[in-house]
Amino acid sequence: MDLKRRSVLMAGGGAVAGAFLGLQRLWAAELPGSTAAMATGFGDLRTDPRGILDLPSGFSYRVIARAGSEMSDGLLVPGMADGMAAFANPGGGVRLVCNHELDPDRARLGGGPFGARHARFGAHHRQRAYDPGGDEPSCGSTTTLIYDPQTGRVARQWLSLTGTERNCAGGPTPWGAWLSCEESLSGIDNLHAREHGYVFEVPASADGLVPALALKSMGRFNHEAAAVDPRTGVVYLSEDRPDSLLYRYLPDQPGRLAAGGRLQALALRDWNAADTRNWTPDAPRMEPGKTFTTRWIDLDDVASADDSLRQRGHASGAALFARGEGLWWGNGTLYFACTSGGARQAGQVFRYVPGADEGGADEAAAPGGLDLFVESRDPQQMAHCDNLTVTPWGDLLLCEDTDRHCGLVGVRPDGRLYRFADNPYNASELAGACFAPDGRTLFVNQQASGLTLAIRGPFPPALPV
Repeated sequence: MDLKRRSVLMAGGGAVAGAFLGLQRLWAAELPGSTAAMATGFGDLRTDPRGILDLPSGFSYRVIARAGSEMSDGLLVPGMADGMAAFANPGGGVRLVCNHELDPDRARLGGGPFGARHARFGAHHRQRAYDPGGDEPSCGSTTTLIYDPQTGRVARQWLSLTGTERNCAGGPTPWGAWLSCEESLSGIDNLHAREHGYVFEVPASADGLVPALALKSMGRFNHEAAAVDPRTGVVYLSEDRPDSLLYRYLPDQPGRLAAGGRLQALALRDWNAADTRNWTPDAPRMEPGKTFTTRWIDLDDVASADDSLRQRGHASGAALFARGEGLWWGNGTLYFACTSGGARQAGQVFRYVPGADEGGADEAAAPGGLDLFVESRDPQQMAHCDNLTVTPWGDLLLCEDTDRHCGLVGVRPDGRLYRFADNPYNASELAGACFAPDGRTLFVNQQASGLTLAIRGPFPPALPV
């Protein structure tokens, strides 16, 4: 995420502290520097002698990818690693598909896959790139690597999507693909030959660079993450804006997103055009512990070039969220993070439980429900939750993206927080936390440092499926 944008938002937000009765058991009084008791978690964090990541006793990490290193295809590991997901590799080990949040300016500084002056950008890359660029290629991308947790070795790593821009987050699909989302609305100019702001699908099984196809019916906006309900094939989408919406995509053919579908925005049945951000005193508030019945609003002109989709949706009754970012499906629930939500603008986590006939003709008879799960009242405990994942044992794991040192924060089913990891060594956000299919390895990116880490240790056993 762009910290400059956050600084502007925080300076102008005008939020004040307020009391939420439902969170009194979780948080201390609203006083500067106050803290509430945290859950025990995995114990105190140990200082890392390598100065990369502090972890609890018994846990260790291995650096498995480093920006600028040469990959198996002769290209360079791109910088700005962000969202990612892990898939089982048919030959054993894990396939890890990773976004790279690069735009032309960042790539020009040396973070792109094609090296200095894009000297390694060849005809094959141009043919498969979504946007081969104007004066230079768009270098947002995904990479795929094959990793063996038992040996700690990377067998192969390669560029799997290119020509996109600011590939921020996304999400895995039940059919074995990664949805890579552009956090960009760049138009055609001297640097861009095509418009940006779309979702792209990257099969995890692909062994090389895939042709890039923009899924335009899923909307053009400042995309952040995606999550798929495996029971219905419905895709949920977040938007990184201070006045964002939560979207869902109803595919005409579940599992075949390119075949078309309908884009909708979430609204609350009894609170039209709701503002869930809790920024404004003496205004209706999103109270924790209360479930709100939902409805969904059809959207038109979803690929509009004027970035008006969220304004039009809100004018039609859709709810506002404060910088929707991480999305993940687990425990039969959609969890999503709002980085700047809450009275302290320190972050919120929401839960959405779909209805029995989600997206179907009888949805109105048994609609879905939305509730505020966690709102940070103390940035020392959790600050600006971004990417998130559901752990194999049922907790949430949140990646912090803040202007102080960032960590990984666990959330228990009762809403209590614990710190699992911390990076006090530099200002790099943590991103892309995800678990290997067997639940025994946690992967995470340290974005500004250009590192991808594989973490092992005494994780709890996975819940029965």
